[in-house]
Amino acid sequence: MTVAELLASYRAKTEEEARDVARIRALASSEKDPWSRRLPLHVTASAFVVHPDSGRVLLRWHARQQAWLQVGGHGEPGEREPLGVALREGQEETGLTDLVPWPGEALLQVAVVPVPAKGAEPAHEHADLRFVLATGQPDAVRPERPGAELRWLSLPDALAEASEANVREALSRVGQLL
Repeated sequence: MTVAELLASYRAKTEEEARDVARIRALASSEKDPWSRRLPLHVTASAFVVHPDSGRVLLRWHARQQAWLQVGGHGEPGEREPLGVALREGQEETGLTDLVPWPGEALLQVAVVPVPAKGAEPAHEHADLRFVLATGQPDAVRPERPGAELRWLSLPDALAEASEANVREALSRVGQLL
């Protein structure tokens, strides 16, 4: 399902999210490749990884943002399906090979988030499409590289660690599913 198809039936749950959805719909309808990193606003896909049996959620330390966030990132050339990008990124960043959409393939949240400049890359924005993925093997988790620490947390602990309001909102939605 493409970005435009995914957002066609999505209903925002807050006014801020409604504004973000409108921006991403406009991006998807005006750009041939809304995933292109050359755009100052481009699509990314991410996921909150959960272990339903224990009610825990996995967060990843993102050094660039200096924050505990969900896993996810940019589409690779030719990728067009947000859920597929979220699954690939989730597997790469966690080492978990059994990730599946949970409790289904529905979009959890939409958020436009600022990304600070780094090196030659200017500040820009991610039009992030967020899902929930589940694992049955939480102990198999491994960070993709040093400095990309992963933590399994209870929902209250994850909410306490999250510094971004949109991430806390997403975690609250995850809590309603667990």
